[in-house]
Amino acid sequence: MSVTTERSGDVIIIHAAPARLMYPSLSEFSALVSSELAGGARKLVIDLRIVEYLDSAAIGCLMDIYRQSTAAGGTMKLAGVQKRVETMLSLTGANQFLEVHPDAAAAVKSF
Repeated sequence: MSVTTERSGDVIIIHAAPARLMYPSLSEFSALVSSELAGGARKLVIDLRIVEYLDSAAIGCLMDIYRQSTAAGGTMKLAGVQKRVETMLSLTGANQFLEVHPDAAAAVKSF
């Protein structure tokens, strides 16, 4: 798995990859996000533009990140969600909690 981060002001943008975000490759992704939250990040954007598919474990991971960021007084937003991923989020009801933006720039601007 290749996960990278960048900073835009006080917003941390986490670029998720590979195209199939699923168990067991979630550990690096989850650890990186948890580390950012532990380091004081309160505004997170998870950029999923490369992700074409995610499984139930990945949706659970996103919901856990949402819970962690909210508990820390922060906000997490998704960006670049492809249609198939959007469908999975809708089917599971995760879209009721996760704010989605067309791209990372739009998500950053929304803070």
